[in-house]
Amino acid sequence: METFFTDFGRASWLPFEVIAARLLLAATLGGVVGFEREWRNRQAGLRTHILVCLSAATIAVLTIEITHLPAFEDDAIRIDPVRLVEAVTAGVAFLAAGLIVFARGEVHGLTTGAGMWLAGAVGLACGLGFWQIALVATLLAVIVLAALRLVEQRAKAGKGGD
Repeated sequence: METFFTDFGRASWLPFEVIAARLLLAATLGGVVGFEREWRNRQAGLRTHILVCLSAATIAVLTIEITHLPAFEDDAIRIDPVRLVEAVTAGVAFLAAGLIVFARGEVHGLTTGAGMWLAGAVGLACGLGFWQIALVATLLAVIVLAALRLVEQRAKAGKGGD
């Protein structure tokens, strides 16, 4: 199997199992964040969050692989890893901005857009191998999206009873 990957294309610097695990983790964690949005029938749900997270992770893995190409060994060409973050942020921001709508005096889609932005960040963390950061960010996102929604509902109910 290893010769297939070597003969078929460029051999990766990271072991294939590591790449697969990082991408699978990104898809899973993107799904965790997207599930809450799907459950609440929001514009960008499960599939969108998974794809955003997975694509960010893929870009991160590709960045790692690119930096280990022979063309970059002599330091003639420098790679700035911050550009990776900028590119993913800009791409996700473009998608998220399309979800934000101002209608009838109210803004809709901000939380979904923020969730997509978070999915991009979690994907970067997974792709770069920072799985601990990805897990904590996902856990905090679930707390913010689910638990704080209950707090908001109780606060609104309290205002209505006055």
